[in-house]
Amino acid sequence: VCLTCCSRDIMVKIDQICHKNSIKFFTGDVFGYHGYMFADLGEHEFVEEKTKVAKVSPGVEDGPDTKKAKLDSETTMVKKRVVFCQLKEALAVDWSGEKAKAALKRTTPDYFLLQ
Repeated sequence: VCLTCCSRDIMVKIDQICHKNSIKFFTGDVFGYHGYMFADLGEHEFVEEKTKVAKVSPGVEDGPDTKKAKLDSETTMVKKRVVFCQLKEALAVDWSGEKAKAALKRTTPDYFLLQ
């Protein structure tokens, strides 16, 4: 479900319905130079490609190959899972706690403008 140009109450209500029924939810809007986007994907599973540490292959001890180490690398696929929070939780953050003070540095000022 994608929403735009809706009131905060409607966005929260529809997100709760979507979250309850495992439906992915996106909302966003733009106000001049400022805007926002929120995604509640519920429990989202995905695969990430990871490159293992490069290993040096044993090479020839003399000749031009000694200057260039041959590298072998392996790529593996790692399955990951992320649990997204609901819109209501994201809007109800208590900014007076110690944990929130650390997050305050990473939070864009637009979040507070839109509040």
